[in-house]
This record gives sequence, C-alpha cells and structure tokens, in this order.
Amino acid sequence: MHMADALLSPAVGGTMWAASAGTIAYCSRKIRTGLDDHRVPLMGVLGAFLFAAQMINFTIPATGSSGHLGGGLLLAILLGPHAAFLTIASVLMVQALFFADGGLLALGCNIFNMGFFPAFVVYPLVYKPLVGANPTRSRLTAVTMLSAVLGLQLGPLAVVLETCFSGISSLPLNSFLLLMQPIHLAIGIVEGLVTVAIVLFVRQARPEIMQGAVDATPLGGRSLRGVVLAFLGAAVLTGGVLSWYASKNPDGLEWAIAKISGKSELPGPENGLHKILASLQERTAIFPDYDFKKTKAKAAKEEPKPDAALHPGTSIAGIVGGFIALLFAFCCGHLLKKRKPATEQS
Repeated sequence: MHMADALLSPAVGGTMWAASAGTIAYCSRKIRTGLDDHRVPLMGVLGAFLFAAQMINFTIPATGSSGHLGGGLLLAILLGPHAAFLTIASVLMVQALFFADGGLLALGCNIFNMGFFPAFVVYPLVYKPLVGANPTRSRLTAVTMLSAVLGLQLGPLAVVLETCFSGISSLPLNSFLLLMQPIHLAIGIVEGLVTVAIVLFVRQARPEIMQGAVDATPLGGRSLRGVVLAFLGAAVLTGGVLSWYASKNPDGLEWAIAKISGKSELPGPENGLHKILASLQERTAIFPDYDFKKTKAKAAKEEPKPDAALHPGTSIAGIVGGFIALLFAFCCGHLLKKRKPATEQS
C-alpha cells in the first residue's frame, strides 16, 4: 500500500508531510519523557523485522492481487503507540530513500496511512478497550484480528481520498473505493493472522512486554535478549531467504489502479516537484525494487527468475535494508529516550 508520487498533487503531498512531521514531533516529545531503556533494542529489531516482512507479498487467491504486512498494529501492541509510530516512520523512510519503495512526495501519506491509523485510532479506541487488562487467549485473538482488519480498511480509505483530492489522476472516487476496500479486507485478514501469531508468541515468552506497552510502565530488570534475538533472526531469515518467494502479483493498490486504468502504475507529471523528487530518489536508491541497480536496457532483456532460483540481489537488499532500518529505529529511540539526571547516574 505504498503510494507513488504519480497519485498526489504537491498540495496534498505537502499537507500530509506536515501532518506526519507533526506527529513525529509529538511522538518524539512523548518518547523523550517516557521510553523505557529496555524498549530501545526492541524498537530496532522490530524495525528490521517489519522491513523484511514488507518485502514479502503474499498472493490473495482468486484475485490476481497480493498484499504485505502493514505492521502498525503489531508495533503498537509491543511498543506502545508513540514508539510504534516512530519505528514505522523509520522503516518507510528507509524504503523510500534507499529502495525506491513509495515516492518521496508520497512519504508523508505513507507514514500517516500506515502508522497513524493503527497506532492512534485502532489501538487506543478499539484494541485497548476490547482486549481488557488480562484477556484470555481467545479474546486476545479475536480482538487482534478485528483491530488488524479495521486498520487495513482505514489506510486504503485514506489512500483513495488523498488520490481523489489531488485530482491529478483519472481514478474516479466510487470505482476506486469499491475496489480498494474489499481487496484490503482480504489483506487485513492475513495481516490479522500474522499479528495474532506474533502477539501470542510474545505473550508466552515475555507477557510484560505487552502489558508495559498498555500501561506505559518500565519492563523492569529482566533482559529482553531472547525476544530481541528471535526477532533479529526472523528479520535475517525473512529478508535474506523468504523474500525470494514473494508473490509477483500487483499489490492491492496497484491491482485496483490496474482494474480501472489497465495499468498498475500511472505516469506522473514529468516536470516540477515530481521530476525533482524522482531524480533525487533515483540517486539515493542503492537497491531499487530490492535488487541490484540495473540499466534500463539490461532490465528490459532480463527474464524473470523462477521462484526457486537464488536471488542474491534480493537477499543482500533484505539484509542491508533490515540493518539500516534497525539502525534508524534504534538511534531514534536511543537519542530520544529519557535521560536520567546526573545525580541519579552517579
């Protein structure tokens, strides 16, 4: 669900940049006074894991479409909403700058759509009230599924509205909406199943992680080493190997666009801000489309590799990208975490 710049006008893109920047500033202030030191490594490895997980598009049967994990709700459950928003913002910045996944003008929209709705709408208004203080396994499963599905309805709705308010594409509101919402309902169900599995694992291994996120309380003296290593290993395996088997079908957004226009990608304006940002992204993207850089002529001649083939470019992109995302999220938490007064440190 990463929006491309071709869908957005500078006015809408700039407005959403401002909205996301304001939310980042707000979260940074909250983190500065309330982040437990023990959660900083968790922010890093969850950022790496989410980066790797979003490389894997899974096929939606009988549609010709695919989807990938959004991860905003998962991060909110494990980190709390403020740290979750900063972590997903870090991942999306890395994807846009270094992997050309999502446009630079659209980055504000992507951060807001994939971070704000799960962290500051679904998590506090749906997940927390319904899950309660000490939920049973079945209650936790049901509430997590419901919350994931709702989050994957609000994000696509925002994409449709941002596109139509921009007015630079030929995508009609009603048709676009009627395609986007059902396909993301299916994607939301898969997201819910993955989120449930991870949440149940963490609840079994370290239940205080989730309780601390709900209550904004410190984790105490116990080390998170086991959970951190588990997510780190999952990130390396997912980005380095499982990413080879990602579905080649267009994602839900591309699928909806193709159903209306006949093309999965729409051409954007070839001048002005769109051209400047496209040129900038071309220079910063070290692994465009999660592979080695290729000339246009070489890319046109290259035949698609079978799913079982070794994809060294994808593996390196997954591991390098995961490390950069880990570094971004970890540094964000480390630089903003609560500083103890000098008298306490001594």
